[in-house]
Amino acid sequence: MEHFFNTAPQADEDRRDLPETPVPEAPTDTAPQAADPGIGYIFAHTRGKKCLIFTNSREECEAVCQSLRQYCEANREPDRFLIHHGNLSASYRESAEEEMKDDDSLLSVCATATLELGIDIGKLERAFQIDAPFTVSGFLQRMGRTGRRGDPSEMWFVMREDHPEPRAMLPDMIPWYLIQGIALVQLYIEERFVEPPRTGRLPYSLLYHQTMSTLASCGEMTPGELASRVLTLSCFRRGSQEDYQLLLRHLLEIDHISRTENGGLILGLTGERIVNSYKFYAVFQENVEYSVRSGPEELGTIVKPPPVGDKIAIAGRVWAVDEVDHKKREVWCTLVKGNIPAYFGDVAGDIHTRVLERMYGVLNEEKGYPYLMRHAACRLGDARATFRKSGMGDHPLVHLGGNMWALFPWLGSYAFLALERFLKIRCGQRLGLRGLSPSRPYYLQFTMKASAEEFYRITAEEAAKDFDPLELVYPKEVPVFEKYDEYVPDELVRKGFALGVLDVEGMKRRVLGWEKTELSTGGC
Repeated sequence: MEHFFNTAPQADEDRRDLPETPVPEAPTDTAPQAADPGIGYIFAHTRGKKCLIFTNSREECEAVCQSLRQYCEANREPDRFLIHHGNLSASYRESAEEEMKDDDSLLSVCATATLELGIDIGKLERAFQIDAPFTVSGFLQRMGRTGRRGDPSEMWFVMREDHPEPRAMLPDMIPWYLIQGIALVQLYIEERFVEPPRTGRLPYSLLYHQTMSTLASCGEMTPGELASRVLTLSCFRRGSQEDYQLLLRHLLEIDHISRTENGGLILGLTGERIVNSYKFYAVFQENVEYSVRSGPEELGTIVKPPPVGDKIAIAGRVWAVDEVDHKKREVWCTLVKGNIPAYFGDVAGDIHTRVLERMYGVLNEEKGYPYLMRHAACRLGDARATFRKSGMGDHPLVHLGGNMWALFPWLGSYAFLALERFLKIRCGQRLGLRGLSPSRPYYLQFTMKASAEEFYRITAEEAAKDFDPLELVYPKEVPVFEKYDEYVPDELVRKGFALGVLDVEGMKRRVLGWEKTELSTGGC
């Protein structure tokens, strides 16, 4: 695992107390002098090898592939990088897959989770991971793509960040991706921890899908027959008869189902149009995508086409937009030189609370890790010094100056989201809280009129109350997350989010634990 600032100097420069770290492997190529340090490191250690280069988003995948291909061009070398992600055309993806199946190939592929599992890509020598993946399971899947024919699995982490600004506040001084990457590795080494499945959801979108599918396949059914067929599925064990009756009444109102003269239920005319579409069968949400073409060649798809004359990045290259046909959802373009960011739609990453807790442990302990290279070990040392000096190890709430505070809850994505809403809705007025700005799921910044002691007391008092999780849904908010939520009654959408998505119990335990810690240590 190595770390790079995107510009010089690196974390180990001008140091006398360098930690003992592994001897780096000799590079097989040299990146151009002006290359991005982290991407140049990958470039220098992939020549003559067959590698996968994993990124956490399609946008980053495109940017990395563009840079690596430009380095080949600058060195007057043949292009040795391919690209693979879900928005590319089948021809581009299949070309990369076929190339990787060839054991004699020495090309490398920049990829997202599309090559994490399932596709046979032959014998790989190593995988690179840019920044930390979101989960231990993702880390293991990606590393497991290598070393399948007698050789050990091999993954090279490349953590990247900009230098903190001279006046940067405390949270910006911590290299979150580096700490997260160490935590993922340590959780598996020490505990063989892998994220368990989340089984406590209230999947009303899926309930709609299964209801419509069952009626489409079985024909007329009484409400009782339909409920006994659908609600007995294990994924709906938290659902109630009352919720299902509410859903069926709503579907009758919007003509997705109809009642026969005999009192049975069948698909309505509106429902038939939805079920008869090939898009109905997938339960995940698809974006409205435009096909990107250059002459006879299909390059892939994008979500939001730019106006004519602008540039787009896809298939690892940059293209000028010549024409946009909104009716046919087609974008016609021409290949040009350059380097621009790509955009394919929002990408979520859910992180388990155990990962955040282990990140706290990484910052709080003194031990080294044998896989850290020199830059990474030095950057970790700096982060630990910041952690100790700031008091983050002793108190989750840190005063940044004036009325500005930072809160480090060490909670996973869903408990963190619950905490945000809890602070705003349940505690905001009592604390005099303003301008809450989350950097999920690492920290929150806000201004507050209350003192630290008052913060811990007030939050504990509110967390101890037996309030309905639905109170953490904003007035008139309908948090549509799943594909068929738009056909589900608003009441059920809100309930599914509050009781099935937000980890309110995990949030409450953490908040109540803060007050106990403060009382035992005598306050701040």
